[in-house]
Amino acid sequence: MSCDRLFQNNIEGKEVLKMEKLIITAAICGAEVTKEHNPAIPYTLEEIAKEAESAAKAGAAIIHLHVREDDGTPTQSKERFAAAFDAIKAKCPDVIIQPSTGGAVGMSNEERLQPIYLHPEMATLDCGTCNFGGDDIFVNTENTIIEFGKKMIELGIKPEVEVFDKGMIDMAIRLCKKGYIKAPMHFDFVMGVNGGIGASLRDVVFMAGSIPAGSTYTVAGVGRAQFEMAVASIIMGGHVRVGFEDNIYLSKGVLAKSNGELVEKTVRLACEFGRKIATPAEAREILGLPAK
Repeated sequence: MSCDRLFQNNIEGKEVLKMEKLIITAAICGAEVTKEHNPAIPYTLEEIAKEAESAAKAGAAIIHLHVREDDGTPTQSKERFAAAFDAIKAKCPDVIIQPSTGGAVGMSNEERLQPIYLHPEMATLDCGTCNFGGDDIFVNTENTIIEFGKKMIELGIKPEVEVFDKGMIDMAIRLCKKGYIKAPMHFDFVMGVNGGIGASLRDVVFMAGSIPAGSTYTVAGVGRAQFEMAVASIIMGGHVRVGFEDNIYLSKGVLAKSNGELVEKTVRLACEFGRKIATPAEAREILGLPAK
């Protein structure tokens, strides 16, 4: 089966289903994983740009971005994000850069919001609080979600609605009805985080069946669930997030050498099921973003 052939389902000769192209997001560094976990984790601007380029060349249309200081300390500094944007755009000018507004556990709302004032096309919008383990609580009160949603609307930024369980989908739907999030929504199902929903096929089917008609979604499986969840989303017609933020292994016991390797594996899996890969321009069209 060629990757260039549209995925077709011709059951009993009655219907041919064409799936839209697959948007791959690369979450290239996150805020928690370190070089002690995998030496390829990027900290410096040069490393971040190199990893973004490796992912984009392999087929990623979106770079989900956290930034670090050179020593690896997470930061939401507007200046650091601006420098990272410039470094990435110099190497892959067409890619969609999607900064995180999650930041790191313990950051204030003001800290977390800094990158949106660079006017990115997209940014994440977390729609609930989650226990990340031990005493770490990722706090997103209803008022926080409303504040972030209103500012994204004001700045013309499309949110990626990041959800860790079904209740967060319900929160997003309620706030969308109140005008704090614009429809159609684009969701990111983060599957397998401690304190959130699991990462089984039943779980991802449940999540996908819970979003409003006309919405789009991507699936991010954490740790060993990364490629299991990627395959599930590929065959269900959703989109996929991979990258060092969520998983550092190419296969059991084998560290990935780059984010590009993780994207390449996702492309191979998509090829097996006949899903074409969306370019950044095609991803913009699917997500309703202005053409560049």
